[in-house]
Amino acid sequence: MTDMANTIDAASVPAASADAASDAAALTHPANVAVRNLTIRLGANTVIENLDLDVLAGEFVVLLGPSGCGKSTLLHSIAGLIDVSDGSIEIAGEDMTWADPKDRRIALVFQSYALYPTMSVERNLSFALRINGTPKAEIARRVARASEMLQLGPLLKRKPSQLSGGQRQRVAIGRAIVREADVFLFDEPLSNLDAKLRTELRRELKQLHHSLGATMIYVTHDQVEAMTLATRMAVMRGGVIQQFGTPAEVYARPNNLFVATFLGSPAMNLLKGTLETRDGALHFCSGHARIDVSAYEFKQSPAHGVPCVLGVRAEDVHITEGASERAKVSLMEPMGNHRVIWLDYHGEQIASIDQTKAPIAEDDTVAFSFDAAHVSLFDEASGARL
Repeated sequence: MTDMANTIDAASVPAASADAASDAAALTHPANVAVRNLTIRLGANTVIENLDLDVLAGEFVVLLGPSGCGKSTLLHSIAGLIDVSDGSIEIAGEDMTWADPKDRRIALVFQSYALYPTMSVERNLSFALRINGTPKAEIARRVARASEMLQLGPLLKRKPSQLSGGQRQRVAIGRAIVREADVFLFDEPLSNLDAKLRTELRRELKQLHHSLGATMIYVTHDQVEAMTLATRMAVMRGGVIQQFGTPAEVYARPNNLFVATFLGSPAMNLLKGTLETRDGALHFCSGHARIDVSAYEFKQSPAHGVPCVLGVRAEDVHITEGASERAKVSLMEPMGNHRVIWLDYHGEQIASIDQTKAPIAEDDTVAFSFDAAHVSLFDEASGARL
């Protein structure tokens, strides 16, 4: 595709003004994306099988998962770069399963960008439009509006070699915007950048989404990117969507053990045990812990004595004087505004996020408690949420 955009240096994108937002609205036509029973086979390998995904118009959906889970394959199939083996892909209600990429009204943003070095900024912005035979007046209108929104006006006559990295990436954004795409697709655009720039880019990319109002689908293996950017996020594993929901929903109520442990830093603490009724209340009981889970919202009534796994986030493990549980501090990780304290709890390593200034040192024995209101329970055999 000659009109694909590439990595966005959003740190160089200025906050959108009211006029810019108005221009953006005129330049985009957000569309829904509906993937139905999608199956993709590459040779003898089935990468995705019978997958469904509904992206609403104007949403920012993140496909999150480890390498090899099928997220980029899914994105590339929506873009038309990979043929599907079965199923359908609709964009704005129109079947695009076998449409050419150029006919899908999408703009694709890769990890790295590549501007044409011999062309000016204006020619880079307008190249795909010129190739497609867009009338000159329409090209001028689109380039002018995208340039105004991204403050590229003073740079239009310059060559890429005369631009800073941030300016080049703004041109890449503009090249996508002038397409007036229905859907913007991002394939791990921040993965090659340093930590500081990634943080800035996440913020500015989210601001860009707000100003454009465009439909965006974004692939990443970075949970922080997913949590901060997404309207909704799809956590994938082995070509299957494990859970699709808002970041808050997925984080607080993971569907299974994979989702529970993939999200969160440090990962969710896990304890094996059983469910038992004692003193008229339902408790999770392990070899040492006993936690009242009577208020837990079960998907279905649990069986007494069923083996299960209790999960609790590190921020819900509270080190407090007088608490019922006791453990030795095995490790401390200072993180600036908080610290991660690792507790040796009868041979299990339990992480606690602590924001107090209490004097705690390694090898100290401390009292702590689990916040029963924020635990998750999973079937030990299947890993599914109870």
